[in-house]
Amino acid sequence: GLTIPKTSSRAITSPAGTADMMETLAPVALDVATMKRVVDGEGGCIVWGGAMHLSPADEMLIRIERALDLDSPGQLVASVLSKKIAAGSTHIVLDMPVGTTAKVRSTEAAAALSDDMQAVAKAFGLNLRILLSDGSHPVGRGIGPALEARDVLAVLQGKDDAPPDLRKRALVLAATLLEMGGKARDNAGLVLAEEILNSGKAWKKFQRICDAQGGMRVPPEPVLFKPFLAAHSGTVIAFDNRRLARVAKLAGAPEAKAAGVDLHVTIGQRLEKGQPIYSVHAQTRGELAYALAYIENNDDPVMVVGDP
Repeated sequence: GLTIPKTSSRAITSPAGTADMMETLAPVALDVATMKRVVDGEGGCIVWGGAMHLSPADEMLIRIERALDLDSPGQLVASVLSKKIAAGSTHIVLDMPVGTTAKVRSTEAAAALSDDMQAVAKAFGLNLRILLSDGSHPVGRGIGPALEARDVLAVLQGKDDAPPDLRKRALVLAATLLEMGGKARDNAGLVLAEEILNSGKAWKKFQRICDAQGGMRVPPEPVLFKPFLAAHSGTVIAFDNRRLARVAKLAGAPEAKAAGVDLHVTIGQRLEKGQPIYSVHAQTRGELAYALAYIENNDDPVMVVGDP
C-alpha cells in the first residue's frame, strides 16, 4: 500500500550494488517517464538512478570513486540521500551494518555517520530512520550480482533453503517501513510483513514490478567455479567481509554478473575435514586465477578454528 520509488547505485567499492543485482532479474536503466509509469502502475520500482540523471553530480563522483576504489563518508551521505530526494521520497529506512570488516567499522563511526545522515535529512524535510545491524558477516550466501539475486528469489519464493538471515533482515526493514508509513501500528509491522511474505503477495508484486520494468530475467550461471574445502575439522568463528569482497571483485564481479563468492557455512557451524567452506565463481579463467592467487597469498577470508 506504500509507494516506493527505489533508486539505487551500481557498486562503487563492493562486488554488487543493488542496481547490479537487480539487473540480473529485470531492466534497471529506465528513463524518468518509464520509471513514473512503473511506479504509477505497480506502486514501486527498483531502478538504477544513474540512467535517469536524478543526481548527475553524484554519478560523476561515483565514476571517479570507482576508479580510485574509494567511498568517502561525505559522498556516501550525499549519494544515498540525493537520489531519494530527487525521486520525491518522504520516508526512508536505511540499513547500516556495523562490524570490524564492514564499511562502518564501529559504533562510534556509525553514530557519526547517522548524525550526518539525520542532519541532511532534516534539512530536506525527510523522515529518516536508521537501523544498525550486525555487519560481522555477509547477509545471505551469495556475494556478487547473480548469487545475491538467487538468495533474494529464494526468500521471496519461500524456499526451504532460503538464507534465514536475509529473510529476517528483509522482514525487519519492511516492518519498520510499514510502521513509518502508517500501514501498521508501532511494534505490529513485523506481523504484517511476515503475512505479506508468507502469503506469496511479495513474490507476486516483485514479478509484476519486473514485468513492468521490461520483463523478468533468469540470473546467469557461472562458467567456472572453484570450491574451497576445510583442511581440518573445526568451527567457523569469523568472516572477513573485506577479503571476501576482494575475492569476488577479482573473480569479475560486478561486471561479470555470475562472478563472485558463494558461502556454504555460517558462524558457529561445525565442519568436518573436506567439507566445502565457500566457492569462487568466475566467467573467465584469467579472473578465476586472479581470485585464487589472492586467496593463496593472503589470510583465509573464512576463519575456522580446528578441534583441540
